[in-house]
Amino acid sequence: MSTSPALPSLPVLPAPSGWLRRWQHLLPASGRVLDLACGSGRHLRWLQAQGFVVTGVDRDAAALAPLKAVAEVVVADIESEPWPLPGRQFDGVVVTNYLWRPLWPQILDSLAPRGVLLCETFADGQQHIGRPTRPEFLLRPGELLSLCRGLRVLAFEDGFETQPPRCVQRIVAVAEPTTTPSDARHRLPLHGS
Repeated sequence: MSTSPALPSLPVLPAPSGWLRRWQHLLPASGRVLDLACGSGRHLRWLQAQGFVVTGVDRDAAALAPLKAVAEVVVADIESEPWPLPGRQFDGVVVTNYLWRPLWPQILDSLAPRGVLLCETFADGQQHIGRPTRPEFLLRPGELLSLCRGLRVLAFEDGFETQPPRCVQRIVAVAEPTTTPSDARHRLPLHGS
């Protein structure tokens, strides 16, 4: 019997976002997924366990260190340094609880044709509940729809979440190629027909 080296123990993290769990089926099996501002890797680890090839980007080297055993990790301050993944594209891009508007062109450019954007972050109104409170970290009403103009939006929510209490916007959008018909795997089933 062969023994493989033990993986470093990783901290127990909260469950992945319900939004990510709900829509991850849109990602191609074994697809390449970017988890932007991944922190300690709550979504990165879950996606890797689902069979995806994951790349995580965050500025916190200590938080990323244990994740090297399960994913490609890139330590970068994406708010003050150049984009660390120029020219790379992914089948999925996950952004949760993070907003830095100047990055949106790079985020969208990181989507491969038919790539899926799964984004969920704080929205206007959060400043009355808790952090973040600064307007530059809170989406304006309907802002994700504007930022994703040019993508096929499959789902969008803008409202109040009770557990934990927070104001959020969420979007699932696909970078459809302009030269071929849309991919049927992104069509949602109609119920009751």
